[in-house]
Amino acid sequence: MDHSGASARAAADAKATAVVLFGPPGSGKGTQAKLLRDQLGIPHISTGDMLRQHIEAGDDVGRAIEAMMRSGGLVPDDMVNGLVRERLAAGDCQGGFILDGYPRTEPQARTLAEWLDSRLVGQVVIHLLVDYNVIIARLTGRRQCASCGALYNLVSQPPSREGVCDRDGGPLILRADDSEDVIRQRLEAYEKQTRPVLNYFRRAGHAVVEIDATVASPDDVSVEVGRAVMAV
Repeated sequence: MDHSGASARAAADAKATAVVLFGPPGSGKGTQAKLLRDQLGIPHISTGDMLRQHIEAGDDVGRAIEAMMRSGGLVPDDMVNGLVRERLAAGDCQGGFILDGYPRTEPQARTLAEWLDSRLVGQVVIHLLVDYNVIIARLTGRRQCASCGALYNLVSQPPSREGVCDRDGGPLILRADDSEDVIRQRLEAYEKQTRPVLNYFRRAGHAVVEIDATVASPDDVSVEVGRAVMAV
């Protein structure tokens, strides 16, 4: 029986631990963040979700973010840093947290590292590695119900009836952002965006743990992630 989950929880209990999780689209990063959240009992903080919540709330920040996105611009580092700092100040983050989608730029990485160092928070940077051809095969096989939004995969999680949602019988469609051309563009953007951030962490003396998630099952990857956290 593997005890990496319990060990990871014990390590996190000893001191606050910040887990900074990186991985390209289709790497299973979201799945690993949720598994780790359940193992450690600490919040999974997705900056993408945070930005969407502000947009849906229609507050001043949300309107500003939406306007920037519509114009094709990026949300400024100062705004993102401020939103993340505000979230990390919440009580549920005192024992640690999992960051997903942040930092995305070197200035954001510098701000985060300084914030963590000033609070003596244990840190581990984890980068999930997946062969890009495998990612393309995974994502081009995704289908979504046009009615309820349920997700399927033609290889790993097919519907009972081809082209039909199991939940409500709605038609299954290929999302525009799951086409091969769009996926390749997203992977290229990820590579250009993430490499400088990971290099910053290395230069600053923060170990970057790279885990090959190409063929391993989500549970096996979770064991390796747990070991990385335990070593903090």
